[in-house]
Amino acid sequence: MHLCCFICKINFFFQDFNANFAENNISAMRKIEIHNFGPIKEAYITVKKVTVFIGNQGSGKSTAAKLISTFAWIEKFQFRYRVAHPIPSRRFDFQKYLEYHRIESYLKEDTEIVYYGNYYWITYKDKQINFNNNGNNYLLPKITYFPAERNFVSSVKKSKESNGFQLWSRSLQEFKEIFQEAKENLKSGCTIQLPISGTSIEYNQLNDILYVKGDGYNIPLSDSASGFQSFVPMYVVAEYLSKITEKEQEMNSSEREMFIQQSTEILNNPNYTQEQKNILLSRLAGKSNIKSVFNIIEEPEQNLFPSSQRNMLFELLKFNNVSADNSMIITTHSPYIVGNMTLAIKSATLYSKTSNDETKAKIAAIVPEKSSINATDVVIYEFDDKTRTINELEHQNGLPSDQDYLNNALGDTNDLFSDLLDLEVEICR
Repeated sequence: MHLCCFICKINFFFQDFNANFAENNISAMRKIEIHNFGPIKEAYITVKKVTVFIGNQGSGKSTAAKLISTFAWIEKFQFRYRVAHPIPSRRFDFQKYLEYHRIESYLKEDTEIVYYGNYYWITYKDKQINFNNNGNNYLLPKITYFPAERNFVSSVKKSKESNGFQLWSRSLQEFKEIFQEAKENLKSGCTIQLPISGTSIEYNQLNDILYVKGDGYNIPLSDSASGFQSFVPMYVVAEYLSKITEKEQEMNSSEREMFIQQSTEILNNPNYTQEQKNILLSRLAGKSNIKSVFNIIEEPEQNLFPSSQRNMLFELLKFNNVSADNSMIITTHSPYIVGNMTLAIKSATLYSKTSNDETKAKIAAIVPEKSSINATDVVIYEFDDKTRTINELEHQNGLPSDQDYLNNALGDTNDLFSDLLDLEVEICR
């Protein structure tokens, strides 16, 4: 890309970002521009309250999600750990952060990335990374990546052995730890109703076992169906994170000054090793304000029946709606996710048009009001594995178009079946 073109793109992004931020006044607005990174040739992505990535295997859905997650982490790191003394760009180890999601090999000679966060504008170009403060307020987010391999954590119990157990993915390792934290937040013996198959879960804290309970059975999560092993960790963690934002309040100026002072004291203490500093800083951040959560969820539909996928999505939307500043990215291969997202959008329109309790109850029987979402808060991107580009799915009458890769794939099946019927007629002649 020519430098002048690159600068024009940056100026466009910057102006558009500030306009959107001022209009919506939410912290969830992030933007990223990607050129020649892994399978992605070119992409322009706005992260809204709910962002959905659809496309074929290898088209770049997870790559984009992981890259956005990485830059969100970098932004948070610069603000939280080095708020008093940010790391100079020339000393910033960008590859170290890419290693977290094992995407460091995706960097190319001509890779260019522009990320507009809530506090920093970050550019990567010519193997250099640069930071600029964009002047906006920063609401400390809890960033959580829900890896596709999460069903693995259903079989891991807390023990001396598991504490030292290293998984092949650092993101999976961290998800295991937050799942453990979320489980321990549950009251032992307390039954929690799940939104699928009329089941519930119960946590035995003494033995660190989650039980799945249904009609005539009560079994450990590790012995349950694959759908539960994938869904339950996601549900428990997402619910736990939503409760964090329910309790927290925005950090005021004096609290922020105290946070900066305490961070600086930890960083400048020569008696701490770097690992000790990281632990202390993490604990300090845990005590400070967490105003929003940013969840990046890979394939939430894994191993779930279509009706269970709908109930699952509505729960994730409900958790995401707890705070106006929460946001969520979903990568999916399921046409039911897109279809049910349309239901959630349409229900928001209907809720806004009526004050009749009876009518609202009828809408709620289809989509709970807490799960409804405005069309302007949702964006769906379709990843093309042939052109290696990304396109935003158009809206028709305020709803996402059904002319997307997943719905077209269902249509292809119908066309192929029609071809077989034609062949049957030909054979029977």
